Amino acid sequence: MLEHDDLPLPDYDHLPQSSLMHRIRSLSDDQLEALLEYEEAHANRVAVVEILQARRAELADGATPSGGEQSVQPENPGPPAGGSQVSQDSAATPSAPPRHGVYHESPNRQRP
Repeated sequence: MLEHDDLPLPDYDHLPQSSLMHRIRSLSDDQLEALLEYEEAHANRVAVVEILQARRAELADGATPSGGEQSVQPENPGPPAGGSQVSQDSAATPSAPPRHGVYHESPNRQRP
């Protein structure tokens, strides 16, 4: 049986079920068998086992693995493309919250 780091899908244990359905389409029957053995020996999630078995049945019926790069992980998005629009010039003026909701008891605080 394969160890976690040797599985054909990177970070397999953390894939959402919806992503798993799409990510296994590029795997061969041998790779699916390895995942199935790993799943049954570890988490043994019924829905995941059924997904893997269904894909193996599709391959047995003549389906072929689709092309795909397993290093692309859309379920783990990278950092946003742009920077923050907030700067010291556009930030709110810091102020202390009112003490117990009473404005006249808070220093440097005026009624709105």
